Amino acid sequence: MDFALLIISFIFMIIGLFGSFLPILPGPSISWIGLLILNLTTAVTINYWLLGITLIVTITISILDYIIPAKGTKVFGGSSYGIWGTNIGLVIGIFAPIPFGFLIGPFLGALIGELIYNYKDHNRALKAAIGSFLGLLASSFMAFIICVMYFGLYIWMIWQYKTELF
Repeated sequence: MDFALLIISFIFMIIGLFGSFLPILPGPSISWIGLLILNLTTAVTINYWLLGITLIVTITISILDYIIPAKGTKVFGGSSYGIWGTNIGLVIGIFAPIPFGFLIGPFLGALIGELIYNYKDHNRALKAAIGSFLGLLASSFMAFIICVMYFGLYIWMIWQYKTELF
């Protein structure tokens, strides 16, 4: 039973790492579930403080994952049209059957939104779209760092309880 939970938790950790780059998968949340499953084994002593703190970090990062691309648009001079375009483009880009749609979608969404707002100012629209793209990259990088930290914590816990697990 413990070995099966160990394998399942490892799969969650790997999917979480990939999910940090793919917006369709909530990477930090999946990685946190991997930590939770590892703590459910009889060999590992459940550390409620660790699980609670990592859960708070996961929730915070998950919320920021949706806010940062829109804020990137705003910081680079975008309007509410660009922010809405970023969010709509992100959703469409996730489901679009094109490579890197999750990167192209927010960029094009912000660009189109800004052009709808003011079709004469192409430079401003492009600047807002670049802000959206940079915001998306920043949020993905942040999620990746958290997933790597969770994976390191996972490895440390396995090492600490290796005699009980194997």
